Amino acid sequence: MNNKAISLFAGVGGIDLAFEKAGFETIYANEFDKNARETYKLNFPKVNIDGRDIREVNKDELPKEASIVLSGFPCQSFSIAGYRKGLEDETNGDLFFETLRIAKAINADIIFLENVKNLVSHDKGKTFRIILDALENNGYYVDYKVLNAKEFGNVAQNRERIYVVAFKNKEHLNNFEFPKPIALTKNIRDFIDFSKKQDEKYYYTKESFKQYDILKEEMTDSEAIYQWRRKYVRKNQSGVCPTLTANMGTGGHNVPLIVDDSKKIRKLTPRETFNLQGFPRSYKLPEISNGHLYKQAGNSVVVDVVYRIAKNIMNSIKENLEVEEKEELGQLTFI
Repeated sequence: MNNKAISLFAGVGGIDLAFEKAGFETIYANEFDKNARETYKLNFPKVNIDGRDIREVNKDELPKEASIVLSGFPCQSFSIAGYRKGLEDETNGDLFFETLRIAKAINADIIFLENVKNLVSHDKGKTFRIILDALENNGYYVDYKVLNAKEFGNVAQNRERIYVVAFKNKEHLNNFEFPKPIALTKNIRDFIDFSKKQDEKYYYTKESFKQYDILKEEMTDSEAIYQWRRKYVRKNQSGVCPTLTANMGTGGHNVPLIVDDSKKIRKLTPRETFNLQGFPRSYKLPEISNGHLYKQAGNSVVVDVVYRIAKNIMNSIKENLEVEEKEELGQLTFI
């Protein structure tokens, strides 16, 4: 095997960024959403990103030299907020099996999956059991764990996700372990600029928001994040950001709000939502609508958590990679 990866449902590249930081190399990506592809291309200009529906990708078109499949397959079918149709969903439920189809096509040594926490309990656990059985029946040894970003990524966001790692080599699984919890040493001010004046469009005023007086009365803590819950204000008591969602830019009840140092009430900027997903501030955001950027951030992963998993995957297979590298060097020398 080698360190080359295929990335499916790549989004804006959060998983790819984490795996590349751990020493892997993405050589092919697939993402259907054109706006997400735009962000991806800005940050991974050398990667061939395919914009077709994954069902249209022929196995003969895939780079056979890749050994790893990364897949953050869409979570709508499994989300508490969705319709709970699971694998019966005609548009999303079968996309795990597209991941498996492509993994089989390149004979992948490793499959990495990320999804919403609710995948584990969906349909009394039957959906997740089907996924695990499918992996095991195709020769993979599997481990999985639900990790929260605030406990495993030192990121001030309450975000639980299920991570699945599948190895063809049982020894690699034996060498692998999920990362241990780490202390949360960062707070929301490490990700959100409470002192900087932002564009006026981010601020809530009497003119722009009918329930502004309720916000003003309830939002008094400049060290907290709030949410408007249709009829009342909810303060996040844990001191971290609530789970970012794909529709937080639509003006509904999922919008995270702060009262800044000047006592003005505003929503987060797209850059701040990317910050809270662990993307470096150097990560490029394209000139597209904020609605698309909020959606991209909400659909992405916490890079720091995935990096810690990817690093442990790399450590579990490193001996194998070093042996192959020595063999390749030996062949070159012989030639």
